Amino acid sequence: MSAWFAHLPVVPIVVPLAAAAVILFLTERARVLRVAVASVSIVVQLAAAVALLALTTEAFPDIWSQGVGAYAIGGWPAPFGIVLVIDRLTGLMLVLNAVVTLAAFVNSLAYWDRVGPHFHALLQLLSMGVNGAFLTGDLFNLFVFFEILLAASYGLLLHGSNTQRVRIGLHYIVVNLTGSLLLLVGVSLIYGVTGTLNLADLPARAAALSIADRTLFDAAAAILAVAFLTKAGCWPLNFWLPGTYAAASAPVAAVFAVLTKVGIYALLRLGSLIGSADALAHLDGSALLRPDLFRGGLYYLGIATMGFGIVGTLAAQQLSRLVGYSVIVSSGLLLMVMGLDHPPLLAPALFYLVGSVLATGAFFMLTGMTERAWRSPPKPASAAAEPALLPAGGYVPYGVRRAPPVPEQDAEVGVAIPAAMAFMGLMFAFCVLLVTGSPPLSGFIAKFAILSAAIHAAQGAPWATAAWMLVFVTLAAGLASLIALTRIGMRLFWSVTGRNTPRLRVLEAGPVAMLVLMCIGLTVAAGPVMRFFESTAASLRSPQIYIETVLATEGSR
Repeated sequence: MSAWFAHLPVVPIVVPLAAAAVILFLTERARVLRVAVASVSIVVQLAAAVALLALTTEAFPDIWSQGVGAYAIGGWPAPFGIVLVIDRLTGLMLVLNAVVTLAAFVNSLAYWDRVGPHFHALLQLLSMGVNGAFLTGDLFNLFVFFEILLAASYGLLLHGSNTQRVRIGLHYIVVNLTGSLLLLVGVSLIYGVTGTLNLADLPARAAALSIADRTLFDAAAAILAVAFLTKAGCWPLNFWLPGTYAAASAPVAAVFAVLTKVGIYALLRLGSLIGSADALAHLDGSALLRPDLFRGGLYYLGIATMGFGIVGTLAAQQLSRLVGYSVIVSSGLLLMVMGLDHPPLLAPALFYLVGSVLATGAFFMLTGMTERAWRSPPKPASAAAEPALLPAGGYVPYGVRRAPPVPEQDAEVGVAIPAAMAFMGLMFAFCVLLVTGSPPLSGFIAKFAILSAAIHAAQGAPWATAAWMLVFVTLAAGLASLIALTRIGMRLFWSVTGRNTPRLRVLEAGPVAMLVLMCIGLTVAAGPVMRFFESTAASLRSPQIYIETVLATEGSR
């Protein structure tokens, strides 16, 4: 491998870290320079993610012959040192995060990045944490990157402070600190039992454990699962999610749509490596790790999560909360598929994961626009919009300013687009079709593929009841979302009482259109895209290439 490609895996981590450091040293008067640094960083991350994803395909067999690459940080060989690992799933998630981050960044330039001094630095640190969580090849650094992304998300949630964000933000922080504590406890127990934290080294170590040690290992894995399920929005650990996503600003909520999928990714990765009986049998047929945690348990938790999401969707009266419940429904469906553990379901589930993140990201940003159409006109400067936490214009303790009640023309930048309500109505219709899985867009293709595979699985006796339940719950979730979104859409776009016509800027409308167009692109190229997801699913079902590639990594000190 050439020297240039050799260091490419570390770019999605180093670039946002360096950009955040530079931005923090720039004053608010240098806003143009701060935006320029952030723009370059995000574009470089996207380019690196696309390049890494391309390297995992058959297009570059001379670089990574088996579609998996490993990068030993510090030159220490695995499993002793820190290693970054890239396969098709990692590359896919890196591209997905970079695309959503770019859309949210551009959307924020119209207004939200100027209501506090640290938005761009926090967004860079959040992107760094998410990228690191996808790339890391050991459990401890997975914990470290989780903490980085969570610390950045705390600041972003409180950005543009108001009373609701402060109240919800405290709940969000407490829940995630508890999850982080559980994650640290689980990582510590696994290291104490196996003597390693390298993900590729864990299957062989776990297979060689005694019965007593394997019981402790299973308990540690269960603790890890609770931490990941909390971050994935699984019931009953997801009570914080709808309110948090509704309270966050529009671009922040769009980025948060990726965060729940970090938990899903961690479960997929661990389920592939240490929850796969086939992988362990390949290494040591004398002992097998019980995979119950990654199968039946996730299936029933997925049913409960989807049920909670369906009820919340029907009860929600606010669009942002409804979209938050849609995130919960998507996590529940993915957990059910993972728990059912039927190989043909995995590729459609990955298709659904990508489409749902793009759709909900666009929906959250669209929600920020529609809310302005129903806000009351701003009060005179002498009247307070809400009880002040500190004197107007001052800094609140966590370092963000009060946001103006309504982003007026002088608070926005960019060129206004004509026919604002028509644009929002069209984007709303597209988002509804995508979120509910209605034809003819990518959400329908993904759900149809899931239902088709589930019905096929139902033909076999062991799968029948569980597969039919998956079909029923998936259809019920789509119907509930369609009913709830239709009700809110009628109120937003058919009723004229109390409605204002907002001025939309290209900077805020463009990212929504971009994400919707990407979903349309997934629809048009559904065949090649599904074949890629099938190869990604096949690599997850056969983790021996991942394991062998990582353990063969040699140091070069």
